[in-house]
Amino acid sequence: MNTNDTKRLSRLTAILTQLQTKRLITATTLADKFNVSVRTIYRDIRALEQAGVPILTEDGKGYTLMDGYKIPPVMFSESQANALILAEQLVLKNRDSSFIKDYTDAVDKVKAVLKQADKDKANLLADRTRFEQNINRERNSDNISQLQQALTNFYLTKIDYTNEQGKISNRIIEPFALISTTENWLLVAWCRSRKEFRFFRLDRIANLQVLAESFTPHKMTLQEYFDKYH
Repeated sequence: MNTNDTKRLSRLTAILTQLQTKRLITATTLADKFNVSVRTIYRDIRALEQAGVPILTEDGKGYTLMDGYKIPPVMFSESQANALILAEQLVLKNRDSSFIKDYTDAVDKVKAVLKQADKDKANLLADRTRFEQNINRERNSDNISQLQQALTNFYLTKIDYTNEQGKISNRIIEPFALISTTENWLLVAWCRSRKEFRFFRLDRIANLQVLAESFTPHKMTLQEYFDKYH
């Protein structure tokens, strides 16, 4: 399968998701969303119809799925599942218990459609993430998604890190947990050069590279880490 075929297959799957989650959607909306022409969307809709998907056209309004038609559960990529797990940690800080229950129930349904290996990774990530809400936090990071993947797959990670004195050092680390404080995201990781667990502020990490080499998982929970080292 060439790149164009792969992109089209991905787009067709995404269009199915849009049809499943919206009552009506127009070709123009779909074209804008996927950055293609309206004519391309027309072809995609015909392809889905030829594949047996009962798509109805309401003149002047858009496309909709035939009432009662069910699409099999959508498979989440690992990074998409990780993003939902991270969002769950934020939701758990909400004071509305009904909202918390609805969201955690939804995340449970997401986990239910994951492959067992991805389910194990999602549960590991949930156990290794702590979140303190702070709407005024200004420091940012572009590395959370990569670090989540390194953490759950036990991949060594190479970083350039700037300390409080402004000195830059190159580190090989074993990501262990992600913690959001009231000021910034922190990564707990075993530093191979220092031979100990260290905290790394994510906004001080540059040139992050997840390596193909894996490390032996640390057999403890995040709470056990705190009990042992703090």
